[in-house]
Amino acid sequence: MSITATTAAGKAKILAEALPYIQRFHGKTIVVKYGGNAMTDEGLKQGFARDVVLLKLVGMHPVIVHGGGPQINDLLMRIGKKGEFIQGMRVTDAETMDVVEMVLGGQVNKDIVNLINRHGGRAVGLTGKDGGLIRARKLMVRGSVGTEELVDIGQVGEVESIDPSIVNLLHTQNFIPVIAPVGVGKNGESYNINADLVAGKVAEILKAEKLIVLTNTPGVLDKNGNLLTGLTARKVDELFADGTISGGMLPKIGSALEAVKNGVNACHIIDGRVEHALLLEILTNEGVGTLIRRR
Repeated sequence: MSITATTAAGKAKILAEALPYIQRFHGKTIVVKYGGNAMTDEGLKQGFARDVVLLKLVGMHPVIVHGGGPQINDLLMRIGKKGEFIQGMRVTDAETMDVVEMVLGGQVNKDIVNLINRHGGRAVGLTGKDGGLIRARKLMVRGSVGTEELVDIGQVGEVESIDPSIVNLLHTQNFIPVIAPVGVGKNGESYNINADLVAGKVAEILKAEKLIVLTNTPGVLDKNGNLLTGLTARKVDELFADGTISGGMLPKIGSALEAVKNGVNACHIIDGRVEHALLLEILTNEGVGTLIRRR
């Protein structure tokens, strides 16, 4: 099948455009928080897997941290439980924790690993329990806005520490780590940790070049629904203060902000509903979301 000269020139331009980005990010770690529609739409899932494999083949080190909210909700509904959230965090009793571990560490993690491997990658699935990767402690969250009351939401944790040695070892053997956000406490107890928070901490510890968060929105929007990009850490703090960033975006942007303040060069909040959003953000001049820089 032949193509026209115009089409060929356009494709060649896109390929040539990627070269400086491949050179710039060769050998760099890229942490990707994988969630939203990109995890549930079949076409987007296939595209994501191909993107990850391509990034690895051109010399980058992708690390995937995934969520699984819709899949957890589906299983909870099937056993007659309703999901409850406070400040964007899932309330997690012992029964819900069993479901979380089953879905994240079993179903979702292995589905992602299998998908990447089918497209020519070498992915390895992990939870925070593997090799003591994610040490966690209990998280208490604030209740209603304007109060100082702390609320116990069950087996929900925050990252206490991350041991990067197993991830670094996988990199040396050209594997792609795929991490489920389940942490382990000092007494061996399991903790459900927000995937956005895990991705941010993993990016910090690995000294990642980029943290990329796939979402179901175009990026960070102002109060009029306009896309904001090229944000500094100071500007993001202002958006928190005036209420522009709220609800489910709080942990996403909060983890991104912490990451860039603690050494990650840039964070991208991108629209996972766009096909090949990952490649568009990393390898082309045109981004598909919100860029947050340290300064």
